[in-house]
Order: sequence, then structure tokens, then C-alpha cells
Amino acid sequence: MQLPPPRGPLSGWVIDHLRGRSGPAPQVPAQTHGLGSDDDFQLALWCCYELYYRGFDEAAPDAEWDPELLAFRAALEQPFTEWLRTLHRPEPTTDPVAVQLRRLVDADDGPQLAAYLHRHADLDQFREFVLNRSVYQLKEADPHSYGIPRLDGATKAALVEVQADEYGGGRPERMHAELFRTTMRWLGLDDTYGHYVPVVPAVTLALSNAMSLFALHSRWTGALLGHLAALEMTSTLPNRRYATGAVRLGASEEQARYFTEHVEADAVHEQIAAHDLCGSYAQERPDAVADILFGAGCCLALDNLFAGHLLTTWGAEQGRQVAS
Repeated sequence: MQLPPPRGPLSGWVIDHLRGRSGPAPQVPAQTHGLGSDDDFQLALWCCYELYYRGFDEAAPDAEWDPELLAFRAALEQPFTEWLRTLHRPEPTTDPVAVQLRRLVDADDGPQLAAYLHRHADLDQFREFVLNRSVYQLKEADPHSYGIPRLDGATKAALVEVQADEYGGGRPERMHAELFRTTMRWLGLDDTYGHYVPVVPAVTLALSNAMSLFALHSRWTGALLGHLAALEMTSTLPNRRYATGAVRLGASEEQARYFTEHVEADAVHEQIAAHDLCGSYAQERPDAVADILFGAGCCLALDNLFAGHLLTTWGAEQGRQVAS
């Protein structure tokens, strides 16, 4: 992947540094207000994190261990973490963690993006939705796989079971990232990994950055598992609506399969993630319940920010919700 164009001094320094021609690192602002819409900040952090996935053609092979870059990433992570804390502050109870996760998911009342895509979106709007989703979907499951070596026993087995399905059960053509590429090609989009990073808004990058923050720090393993649980627990109905919307706009069964696959798979994954994964992890580490709920809450809040951004852009967000 090529390095994207910079969007300001923070991302500019990271990109120049990866090309081997940077000067002193700029000061990272301590304030957290508006970080979700700060293109420069989110792109800078995203570029730092991407070194732990596919990397960049122009960067050195060992750039992820560059001391200056690590220090700069840590400086970015501090306000980013504080900003995430403003999105969700968990209030654990003595109930089983699966019950608490269900309560959190059921209480979510964010903008109804799936309902809009189901019934009202035109082809250009559906294309924009998929274009934005490609930033994560083309590496789907990769951030959560970082949790595997940190786990043992039933918790590890549960995560591997979910991830094995995400990676197609050993069949490359069934990998969810590959199914997503089929949907992108139907829409006339370029399915090259990272192709649309230069044009997506900050909130799209923030979605990916939260997963990477939780993935790359063992301190946030609980949050990583909670994030995955929230993804799985909120997947079935939206993906059914996405599939119906895609077919309404002319997609074939194969072109909509990415969405229909998640309707079937995530109904099972929801139970595994809430009970076998997060439940067993909380049983072993009762002090991790707050982190699990934090990760789940961040997942829901960021999805709502993303949905609100698209609906507002399209002039469809008249209130908090779009009628289904």
C-alpha cells in the first residue's frame, strides 16, 4: 500500500518520517474535544497502526519498531484513549457479563443507518457506505486475532472458533474480506487494500483506530473482547437489511453474500462471543468486566458516530433515527 496524502502536521510528520525525511516530531495537542472529526489526528494514528498490519511500500520493513514513531504513537494514544472514555463510561453490575452486554446493546438507540440502506438509499449512497466500510472490512477480523496469544483455555477456544469462521474455515474464497471484495466489485469500487483511506472521513479511521488500540495493548485485552462481542451482537439484523437493500439496488445473490453470510454466522457468533468468550474471560478475571463493557460501548458509540455522519451527509438524518 502507498502512503496516503497528509491531512495536517501530525499525519504529515508520520508520513515524512516513514519516507525517511522528517524533522522533530510536532507537539500532540492534549485536548480531546472533536478528535472523532479530526482528519489529521486520526490519519496520523491510523498510519502508525497500519505498520502492524500490511504496512506501506515506502516504509522500512522494521518501521513499527522505530523509537521515534513509537513515542509519537504513544503521545497520540493518550488523548485518543481519553476521548474514547468520553464516549462510554462503563458501570458494571454483579450480573453475568453476558447479561450486561445484552443490556448495553438493547439500550443502544443510535441513528438507523441499516434501516435507511434497506429501504431508501440509492446506489451512490450504498456505494459510499461500502467504500467507507472497506477500510476495516478488507482486514476483517485481523485486529481481534491479536487477542488469541493472550488467552488460555475456553476463552482462547471461543475466540479461535469465531475467527476461524471470519477467515472462511480454511477456504480462501469464503473469507469475509474476500466476500466483501465481491460486493465492492459489484459497485464498481477498487478492492485494493487501503485504496480509499485518502478519501474517507476521520470517523471511519477512528473506527479502525479503536480496534487497533485494543488489539496492540495487552492492557486492553478485555476491551478487545468486548468490542468483538458488541460487533457480533449487533450484526444479524443490520446485515439482513444491508442484504435486502443491496438486492433492491440490483445485487445478485453472490454480490450480496457478504451480508447474508453474516446473518447466518453472527447469530451463532453472538452467543459464543457473549457467553463463551467474554463470560469465561470475566470468570477468570472479574476485574476485567469494566474493560469488556468499555470495549463494547466504544464499538456501539463509534458505529453511531459513523452512521450519523453518513446520514447527515445524505440529508437523511432529520432526528436521532430514520424510521424503519
